[in-house]
Amino acid sequence: MVVVGAGIVGAATCYFLSKRGFRVRLIEAAAPAAAASGAADGAVSVASKRPGPMMTAALAGIALYRQLEQDGLFAGLFKSRPTVMVAENEKEAERLVEHAAALASEGMGLRYFEGGALRRHLPGVAPHVRLAVEVGEEGHAIGYEIVRRLIAASGVTVERGVAVTGLGPKDDGSGATAVRTALGVVEADHVVIAAGGGSAALLGLPHATQPRKGQLVVTERSPALAASLPGSLMSCRYLLSKDAIRVASAETGRRFGLVIDPLRTGQFLIGSTREERDDTGNDHDAVSRLLASAVKLMPALARLRVIRVFAGVRTATRDGLPIVGRMPGFENLLVATGFEGDGICLGPLIGREIARMVAGETTELDLTPFAPGRFELRSLVA
Repeated sequence: MVVVGAGIVGAATCYFLSKRGFRVRLIEAAAPAAAASGAADGAVSVASKRPGPMMTAALAGIALYRQLEQDGLFAGLFKSRPTVMVAENEKEAERLVEHAAALASEGMGLRYFEGGALRRHLPGVAPHVRLAVEVGEEGHAIGYEIVRRLIAASGVTVERGVAVTGLGPKDDGSGATAVRTALGVVEADHVVIAAGGGSAALLGLPHATQPRKGQLVVTERSPALAASLPGSLMSCRYLLSKDAIRVASAETGRRFGLVIDPLRTGQFLIGSTREERDDTGNDHDAVSRLLASAVKLMPALARLRVIRVFAGVRTATRDGLPIVGRMPGFENLLVATGFEGDGICLGPLIGREIARMVAGETTELDLTPFAPGRFELRSLVA
């Protein structure tokens, strides 16, 4: 059994397969959590989702985090907390009311705050904030910590620095169940491709995915200020930035959302841009705009120093849904990629479901909307 990619999805797949008794080889081109899983905001959240398959998956993902935290696997790594969405003007308030109604229609527990109640609940936000909607029962987890825990619990040693160059049939011609690497060919009864941005080219899906960069900022510690927020503070512009991507996915410009995240260290994580680029550099314009927006929403942040800026590249898909399931025509070849900003939330869940598929079990989550066959495929093995 071979899993390609040691990000959160690959690590979770490896863990759940190992729990079922499979002997797993985990192959990674660089190092565990070296890409998107190590540069994520850590949101385990459904707050920004619309009703549909992604909301269903996010709810199941959150439930699994809670279960694994209670079971001890994620002990000390998963922090339960709400997400508070805020509107700073009339347009945003209208959008937030609409979005909250959609969440409520799916049974989400919400609390609304305006006027004096808003000031008491969020004493640090600026006076111009019009409306706040709190989404309960969410959480936060640091991606690289989750990856490290999953790999350690699986008992598997990561084969680092092993780039996969292609897939091919086994010597008996039984299908695409051999992995070609610079170190030689690895044969397996099953292969799972969870290699993030590198997955699509390997699987004959070159036009199904695209890179989407996000820049983030980390402040120095301010425990008292961080404690004044009940959870992550999400400006409604985050929802609007996601809408802009849906209606103009081919645009090459830059969109800005705003999430102010109080970390357990007392620091703040501030993000993020959405850019159709695949580099991991930061630039002054993006960082300045993120900080200006954050200070406008929460003025006391102006007293803090920035101690780190970083960027990550997420793997997005053309239709906004991840690619998960068996590759058409290859019973023993599976894929899990294209999660964009939802990899931390969905990683453990998808790993569990992929392990069930490999074991011939029925998945709990309906993976039909995520099937790779919805995209045009080219031949994998010439």
